[in-house]
Amino acid sequence: MFYEKELQALKRAGRYRTREVIDSSLKDFASNDYLGLSHNKELYKESCRALEQLDIHASKASMLVNGYHQVHKDFEDALCAANGFAAGVVMGSGFNANIALIESLVRKGDMLFMDELYHASGVLASKFHGIDVRFFKHNDMEELESLLQNARAKRKIVAVEGIYSMDGDLCPQEVFTIADAHEALLIVDEAHSSGVVGEQLMGVFDFYGITPKANHIKMGTLGKAYGSFGAFILASEHIVEYLLNRAKPIIYATSLSLYDTLLAHKSLEYILQNATSLKAEIAARQKIVQEELGITVDGLIVPILVGDNKRVIEIKEKLLNLGYAVGGIRQPTVPKAIIRLIARVGESKEDLRRVCHNVKKSIAE
Repeated sequence: MFYEKELQALKRAGRYRTREVIDSSLKDFASNDYLGLSHNKELYKESCRALEQLDIHASKASMLVNGYHQVHKDFEDALCAANGFAAGVVMGSGFNANIALIESLVRKGDMLFMDELYHASGVLASKFHGIDVRFFKHNDMEELESLLQNARAKRKIVAVEGIYSMDGDLCPQEVFTIADAHEALLIVDEAHSSGVVGEQLMGVFDFYGITPKANHIKMGTLGKAYGSFGAFILASEHIVEYLLNRAKPIIYATSLSLYDTLLAHKSLEYILQNATSLKAEIAARQKIVQEELGITVDGLIVPILVGDNKRVIEIKEKLLNLGYAVGGIRQPTVPKAIIRLIARVGESKEDLRRVCHNVKKSIAE
């Protein structure tokens, strides 16, 4: 067996992972379907009807080789209008979007400044040959300022998340000011903030009232709050033009499926039309989390420290037996093991209160 020793070591450390077929009977407090839109049958039916009107049902090719359809362009235009950006491009996943951005933007003589808790896809890209990267302490704007001040680079690129996927906290508004002052490109990964925060639920640009500038880049995913699959990058026309010519995950990958694009477009419209009621539902769940667990959250990610890899799986399994799915996140994904509870709008407030109570009780036992 080629990797038996490595697998055994993972098992001993409590870091062994498996995949399991989803049990639809469980109350879902584990997934990133923040608004419950993956269960919205009307959005599904509308998307299917729109797909039936097309001559084809698959994108067929790379976006640059006969695979760029009006469906893609319409959604990109809608995203730009909703978020205040000049141009955009849709693609296969947030993981690929981060690879595309960092691998193509950071050239020889440039320097990348990345929050130490940035997503694994960005960290992986930062390790590519020739990329000069400096990690700064999580949300530490003083350290970022100092690093930028002392850097001698042709271009400076800063990478942060809107809401961090494990800690669940917002990036500081100050990061925009700092990046602008140093004429640095600013990549904001909005995978977990788009659809969750902001006046129109468009993310941290919307939340902080930031008008996008030429140095601002927003990346978001469609498989979370949008209940579909894929990702998007929004930026200036100049940056998008450059990505189309240099970003390998855009150039060499089949373009995003037409169904997923249509579904995400329908979801975008739904979020904008129902922003007020959705914000009220999000606020109600944040209040329950505060009341039951004493944790204040910026979005819908609730990290509950356990600290032991094996113990966190025991708690996760106990909750499964009670009918609740939660995340049991272990090292090296996080520094210390956590229960990652998602206070989804897709589940009732009453069930959220029950699962919070049971999490607290299980940890105390």
